[in-house]
Amino acid sequence: MPERTGRLLPAEVDVLLVGAGVMSATLGTMLQKLAPHLRILLLEALPEAATESSDAWNNAGTGHAALCELNYTPEKADGSIAIERAIKINEQFLQSRQFWASLVQSGTLSEPERFIRRVPHMSFVSGADAVSFLKRRHAALVSSPLFAQMEFSTDPERLRAWIPLMMEGRDGSEPVAATRVEDGTDLNFGALTRMLLGSMESGNATVRFSTKLIDLTRLPDGRWYTLVRDSGTGESAHITARFVFLGAGGGALPLLQKSGIPEGRGFGGFPVSGQWLRCTNRAVIGRHAAKVYGRPALGAPPMSVPHLDTRLIEGKRELLFGPFAGFSTKFLKNGSYLDLPRSIGTGNLVSMLGAGATNIDLTRYLIGQVMQSQADRVNALREFVPTARGEDWKLEIAGQRLQIIKSDPKTGGKLEFGTEIIRSADGSLAALLGASPGASTAVSIMLELIAKGIPVLQANGHELQALVPAFGYSLHNDAALARQVQEETAQALQLNSK
Repeated sequence: MPERTGRLLPAEVDVLLVGAGVMSATLGTMLQKLAPHLRILLLEALPEAATESSDAWNNAGTGHAALCELNYTPEKADGSIAIERAIKINEQFLQSRQFWASLVQSGTLSEPERFIRRVPHMSFVSGADAVSFLKRRHAALVSSPLFAQMEFSTDPERLRAWIPLMMEGRDGSEPVAATRVEDGTDLNFGALTRMLLGSMESGNATVRFSTKLIDLTRLPDGRWYTLVRDSGTGESAHITARFVFLGAGGGALPLLQKSGIPEGRGFGGFPVSGQWLRCTNRAVIGRHAAKVYGRPALGAPPMSVPHLDTRLIEGKRELLFGPFAGFSTKFLKNGSYLDLPRSIGTGNLVSMLGAGATNIDLTRYLIGQVMQSQADRVNALREFVPTARGEDWKLEIAGQRLQIIKSDPKTGGKLEFGTEIIRSADGSLAALLGASPGASTAVSIMLELIAKGIPVLQANGHELQALVPAFGYSLHNDAALARQVQEETAQALQLNSK
C-alpha cells in the first residue's frame, strides 16, 4: 500500500477535480454555490494554476462570442450564411458573463478589470469575393438581437479610423471590408482561474499543486478509488471520491482511458501546438486597439484562424498575431513526447486511423506551418499589417491543444474541433475534451453537466437559474431579454468604461 503524503490529503471527498484550469475552477465554484457542504479537492500536476491552456499567453483570450470569428458562420452551397453555431456560442458566452457578473455582485470576485476588459471585435477581409461574403454575413447576423450592434463598412476612411495600423500602406485598388462590435471583450482566463480558486479555498475547498492523479478504479458502490502522487516528494496517497471531473486539458484523455468507462471507448486525440508573433515595439502596439479576425487558410484548423489581437495582460497592452500551427506529440505544453503513442490502443485504433485517412488537407497544412521561417510568418502578418517590420515581432510558443477524435460509422474515425464532455452513465465521472471555443463557454458546459445530474448533487432548473438567470432561455428569440443580459452584465463587469 502506498503511504499517505505528508500534506494531509483527505482520504475521502465528495468531488475530485483534476486540473487547475478555468474548467475545474468554474465547476468547483458552481458546486460550492449550489451545495456549500460538499467536500471538494482539486489536484494540479504543475506547481501553479492555469499554466496550460488557461494561461493568458497560451490562448486568444477573445471571449469567443462569434462576433468576429468567421469560421463560426460558414457559407452554404447556395451562398447563404449559416448563423446557427454563432447564435449558440454567443448565447453560451452571455451565460458566462451572467455567472461572472453574479460572482462580482455577491463579492465572490472583486476587481473584474483584472480578468475582463472591453476591446472591440472585428472581422476584416480583402478581395471582392471575401467582401461579398462579409456583407452577407453581416446581414444574416444582424437579424438576430444578439448581433444587432454589429457595424459593417467598406469605406477606407472609416476603416482607417477603426484600424489605422492595418490600413497604413495598403493597396487602395483592392476592395476591403470590416465588421465591428464595439462591446467585444478581452479575457485573461489565467487571472480569472486564480481568482476562482482563491474563492474556492476560502470556502473550504482544498487545492493541491504538484500532485498528479496516477490511476483510478470504479468501486462496486459507484465511487472512484484513486491513486495520487506528490511530484516533489514522490509520496503517494489513495483518495476515494463520489464524483470525478477530468478537466486537465490534453491530460484528460489518458485519464479517461484509464477509467475504463465504456463511454470513453473509441476516443483519441490529435495534438496541435500554437505559436504567436508577439510585437515588441510599444509604438506599434499603441496604434492598434481591437481583436481582428480574418478568413482561415484552406485546411487550417479552427484554432488557427489568423487574427491581430490586442491583449491586456498584467495591466499592459500587448499585440499578438497568429496563431501559427505546429505539430508535437505532446498533449500538454508541459507534457511528454510519448503522450500520443501511449494514447493509441485497441479501443481507439480504428478511429485514429480513420481520422488520419480523412484529414489529408490538415496534415499538409501542418507540414507547411512547421516548415515556415520567420520571414514566412512576417509575410503572413503583412496581410494584416502591410508595414510590419520583422524586427518588431518575435516568435512565442503558445498553448497545446488536443483535438478530439471519435468513432464514426462511415470513416472509422472523425476529427472534431469543438469541446465535448464525456460522461459515465451513472454520472460519477466526466471528462472534458477538445479546444475552441473552450474557456469562453465553460459556464454553459458546466451548467449542462450539472443539469444532467451527478451523484453529489441533483440540481433543478430554478437552482441553476439562480447562478445564471438566462439558463434555459433562448436569447436569440427574446430581444428584450438579450438586451437586458447584455446591459446588466456590462454594468456589473464594468465594461461600459474604457
